[in-house]
Amino acid sequence: MKLNKHILAMTLCAALLVPLAACGDTAPAGGNETRTGQANGYGGVVTATVTVTGGKVADVQLTGPDETPALGGAALEPMAAAIKEKGGTDGVDTVSGATVTSKACIDAVNNALDPEKFPYTPKEEKPVEPPKATTASDLYQGFGAVSVGRVGPGKDDKDVQVYSYTTALVNAVFDGDGKILALNIDAMETATPNYDGDHMPHFAGFPGMGGYHYDENHDGKVDGVSADTDEQFLADLAAWQTKRERGETYALGSGTFATEMDAFQRLFVGMTVSEVEAWFNTYTDVNGRPLKAENKDENDQKKYDALSDEDKAMLADVVSSATISLKDPHGDFVSALKKAYDNRVPVATPASIKGIGLGAASNGRVGPGKDDKDVQVYSYTSVYASTLFDADGKIASIIIDALEVATPNYDGEGMPHFSGYPGQTPYNLDADHDGKVDGVASNTDDTFLTEVASWQTKRERGDGYVLASGTFATEADAFQKLFVGMTVDEVQAWFDKYTDVNGRPLKAENKDESDQKKYDALSDEDKAMLADVVSSATISLKDAHGDILAAIKNSLTYKQDADITVK
Repeated sequence: MKLNKHILAMTLCAALLVPLAACGDTAPAGGNETRTGQANGYGGVVTATVTVTGGKVADVQLTGPDETPALGGAALEPMAAAIKEKGGTDGVDTVSGATVTSKACIDAVNNALDPEKFPYTPKEEKPVEPPKATTASDLYQGFGAVSVGRVGPGKDDKDVQVYSYTTALVNAVFDGDGKILALNIDAMETATPNYDGDHMPHFAGFPGMGGYHYDENHDGKVDGVSADTDEQFLADLAAWQTKRERGETYALGSGTFATEMDAFQRLFVGMTVSEVEAWFNTYTDVNGRPLKAENKDENDQKKYDALSDEDKAMLADVVSSATISLKDPHGDFVSALKKAYDNRVPVATPASIKGIGLGAASNGRVGPGKDDKDVQVYSYTSVYASTLFDADGKIASIIIDALEVATPNYDGEGMPHFSGYPGQTPYNLDADHDGKVDGVASNTDDTFLTEVASWQTKRERGDGYVLASGTFATEADAFQKLFVGMTVDEVQAWFDKYTDVNGRPLKAENKDESDQKKYDALSDEDKAMLADVVSSATISLKDAHGDILAAIKNSLTYKQDADITVK
């Protein structure tokens, strides 16, 4: 018996919750019909191939070759399974960490089922601008890091304050006149675990501070208190990602952090740092964001209205791609750029620079030791690797730095401290760094903001960070000199062959038996090279003090194109 095609169409449309007019002629009951739909994802187009059998969605295939493999790409299969299970898109949840791609999957299926109600409009893509080709005789590289705290954003549903802090990171290349030739800007933002944003790096304070309110599923409702254990502390630190690493999970008004910061980078290439500061002072609002045609603040509107038509056209182009602030509690990128210029060093240049990388890696440490009251000391370190690559992918220049932060009972002078968020259990304080606890640290809003603002990297601490063979700066310099001319894979191979169980260069006499065998098997040439290395560098490339190796690898992963020819 054959069903009337109009009756079958009504059955199909009711099952799919779409209008009859959108369905058109359908296959006979029990037959298959395949429909294709599209939607704009994070990296490109997501395509849905939907199979309808007997008036129901029987299968869904989703493809998105331009989605970030580890995030959006990984969401395609579970989204297809969820839509298939429900027989449509109604009630399907997005995949955590891949919101943009997930919504594109739903939109693509809806477009396949009802293209009139859910039309697909191809995204008008701006052509990717190649880096500006520049020529320079003198080349300088600088790295800058600036940390700021924030009381906010807001409070949780239990009326407990959210806190966060951000370290802005800048890798910059300058010519002899101070003009910017290339930039790679990133940031590490960390919040209390009651912040409801998905994929925000969390820090609940050091163990012993009592943990913090925890919004586990990021629904705006507190689920309890975070675990106040060594294991939780170490796991939180290992999971930290920079804003670029977070990819599409850090979505903003005009794109992601990466796409918006890329727009600023293109804008500032060719300027001096003073010119960037002048641009910032002239063209940004009270919150450090580019001025718009309509501004909420009266003074900002007057500032905008006084601009020339040419300036307004320039700003319209800027805000079409970049709306984030260049200097606010989310990150002080202007100061980080200035610091990169102040820290610049000459580059022993190859024929050309074709890539500029910036990588970070964070880890926690239970230690060093305990104070005189038998209370544990804790610390964590974020290592930063700023790299320049030549046309063959070899490291042409590299700057290694790190930010180490400890509990205030650590007795080392000059060590950046974190005394806990306001409201947490105060921590022991060794105020004069004599190895004896003097009381407990203050943890008010003011002390929180002051502490974060005072943090210095290991290079900035200078002679305050003394090691066996010199300072952190001199030891890191020795490794930098060693790695220039290598690829990142060759750096990994060097590490595997020439370092001990603790990630330090092998010596003639090693405490570990397996390390001694590893050393003894080396050639005389290798041993001579290592003797030269350990005369200047004894720090580990990978231990609880910091994972330099991982930071170097990440600098390659997040490398951006450059085009600098050296005269």
